[in-house]
Amino acid sequence: MAGKFVHLHTHTEYSLLDGISKIKNLVKRAKDLGMDALAITDHGVMYGAIEFYKTCKDADIKPIIGCEMYIAPRSHIQKEGKLDTEPYHLTILAKDYQGYLNLMKLVSIAWLDGYYYKPRIDKELLKQFHDGLIALSACPAGEFIRNLDSGGLEKAEKTAKEYLEIFGEGNYYFEVQNHHYKKQIQVNSGLDSSIRQDMENMARLQDLTWKAIKKLSPKLGVPIVATNDLHYVDLDDAEAHDAVLCVQTGKLVADIQRLRMIDTPDFYLKSPEKMLEDFAEIPESIENTVKIAEKCNLEIPLGKHQFPIFEIPDNKTPMEYLRELTYERAKTRLELTEEAITRLNYELGIIEQKNYPTYFLVVQDFINWANNEGIITNTRGSAAGSLVLFALGVTKINSLTYNIPFERFLNPERPSLPDIDSDLADDRRDEVIRYVMHKYGEDKVAHIITYGTMMG
Repeated sequence: MAGKFVHLHTHTEYSLLDGISKIKNLVKRAKDLGMDALAITDHGVMYGAIEFYKTCKDADIKPIIGCEMYIAPRSHIQKEGKLDTEPYHLTILAKDYQGYLNLMKLVSIAWLDGYYYKPRIDKELLKQFHDGLIALSACPAGEFIRNLDSGGLEKAEKTAKEYLEIFGEGNYYFEVQNHHYKKQIQVNSGLDSSIRQDMENMARLQDLTWKAIKKLSPKLGVPIVATNDLHYVDLDDAEAHDAVLCVQTGKLVADIQRLRMIDTPDFYLKSPEKMLEDFAEIPESIENTVKIAEKCNLEIPLGKHQFPIFEIPDNKTPMEYLRELTYERAKTRLELTEEAITRLNYELGIIEQKNYPTYFLVVQDFINWANNEGIITNTRGSAAGSLVLFALGVTKINSLTYNIPFERFLNPERPSLPDIDSDLADDRRDEVIRYVMHKYGEDKVAHIITYGTMMG
């Protein structure tokens, strides 16, 4: 890898009301600066992973998929008052596809089971799903730095040893940042006293971290890696980011007693040269960003149809069984006129040509199961144009009666998959989900999110 530095701590627009880096702009800026790898580490989520992956690939930049996760101070299922409201941060990167799968698993558990003000996991989960992952000790909100501040070097060392044991040698790094707090205090002599106090504390903590890491790195064999806690693309975006933080916290820009990052407008995508300058004291921390990037080689299989395996009786092919099932049920649901038979054969021919019989079999199976269980279902949209789906009991409208064209639903010239929009009674929807999970396996069933974005 020819690059001199790789950003490994990056918040995009998907760190809602926290990061404002539009992925397209972020990747373009990295490319303009001559970078050939870039990471995404949004707070507790992976909403932007695929968009980021595809955008990087298009720009010939290696995508590194990660997440800045929240680690519960106790168990992720313990949720008591102030004891569990301040989880630690941990920067996690996927080295390969197994790591990517484990990262998704951790994020899902964090939201489904561990959510308490934040989506949280714990060290036991990290032990279970650490394969293929690299961890960085994180920003000042990380457990290493917080324990360093509260309990000194000995407590911080114990923390580092715990994470080193979990992730293994070569997969845990001391993360070090340089956000020029002292310089900003000197430049802004008129700072409000409370802001100055906060910045002086951050400067003290940063100095303390650097000194501790320089001692512990050779002792424990844990390499140091430099990051910039990136929340926006360009230096000029600092004011816009400050306004977004105000929206997040319900404060006014004029308020002083609030979360502020604008006093140190340093959280942007810096050039390799600027990062080299900022970490001149620890040059290996820059070199290690490239070494980590070289370890991360994730390929996500995109654009491939992956249908479930549907059990077919009597050694028939999926298409043979679909054709048999369609005509068997058609006898009870419609009059098999010459027009109806011609239409069914036409539709079945296109389904066979497009290789979609398994999709139709899966949908008809769970819809008919739900109907037999007394669960109200409805299929809407262009699927109403399919006489095959009507014959199978999936739709309730005879497309011949209403002269609805099949091509609106499944056009032989269109490469995209057909979409059978099925509604299920909300009070019994979980029963249908459990049915398909039991039939095809829990790892074969997923919920799909509808994601709204802020325009700008």
